[in-house]
Amino acid sequence: MLSDYIPVVIQVVLASGFAVATLIASALLGKRALRNKTKDSAYECGMLPIGEGQARFSVKFYLVAMLFVLFDIEVVFLYPWAAVYKEQIAAGASVFFWSMFSFVMILFVAYLYALKKGALEWRN
Repeated sequence: MLSDYIPVVIQVVLASGFAVATLIASALLGKRALRNKTKDSAYECGMLPIGEGQARFSVKFYLVAMLFVLFDIEVVFLYPWAAVYKEQIAAGASVFFWSMFSFVMILFVAYLYALKKGALEWRN
C-alpha cells in the first residue's frame, strides 16, 4: 500500500526542492542595487501612491458576486447530470429527472426573489 504513495512523495520533494533552489538562486544571483526612497516606494502604474490603498466597494457588488457564485454552482451540478442523463432515462430512472428539475426550480425561485428585491439593479 505504501508503494502507491511513492510518486506523490517524489513530486512533493521535487516541488519543495525547486522552490528552495529558486529562492537561493534568486538571492545569490540577483543584483544588489542601492536602495533609496524612490526605489522602495510603491509603484501604482505611474501614479503617485496618494490616498487610500483600497477603494471601497458597494454592498451591491458583493451581493451580485454571491449570486453569480450561486448560479455558477448550479451549472457545475448540471454538467455531470447532463452527461449521464440519457443512460439514466433509458434505465427508467424518472426520479433522476424530477430531482434535477426540483433543484433547478428552487434556484429559479431564488433568482426571481433576487430580481424582486432588486439585488441585480446597480442604480439604486
